[in-house]
Amino acid sequence: MGKRREARERAVQFLFQNDLNPREDLEVALNEFWDSQRAAALAEEKSGKATWGEPVELPPPTAAEAEMRLFAEPLIRGALAHRETIDAQIRKHLKNWDFHRLAPVDRNVLRLAIYEMLHREDIPPVVSINEAVDIAKKFSTEDSGKFVNGILDRVRAEVLRPARGNR
Repeated sequence: MGKRREARERAVQFLFQNDLNPREDLEVALNEFWDSQRAAALAEEKSGKATWGEPVELPPPTAAEAEMRLFAEPLIRGALAHRETIDAQIRKHLKNWDFHRLAPVDRNVLRLAIYEMLHREDIPPVVSINEAVDIAKKFSTEDSGKFVNGILDRVRAEVLRPARGNR
């Protein structure tokens, strides 16, 4: 799996967690999230499976972990900062479905991809769509991939930049 895909997956996980259990202090929430991700990875390394709740002495982040966080955090912060307008885009493109009935995973996959498409000129919209579809399939259902693709394709049609190029 590519580093950016893994970073996007982590971003969706944080957005999902924050959606269901919002925290007042984003900095604390982000630090706790990254620490829990590292602790789970270390526990899995040691035992061959992830274990939760066991105290683990955390070494400093590796270069790969720091790079992942460097890519994921601006996505998380951007999706949260623009959440109202992103949610309005989702509502606009839903057909015969209420926003509050969206699966939380699908909702947060959409939020991340729409943030990228509307606010990250360095990421081509087709990349955002492809990544979102694959993440939805992994964390939700096969049907979620089709659903996410349909919504994002409608949003992409309104984006005023090339779908495949950076600019």
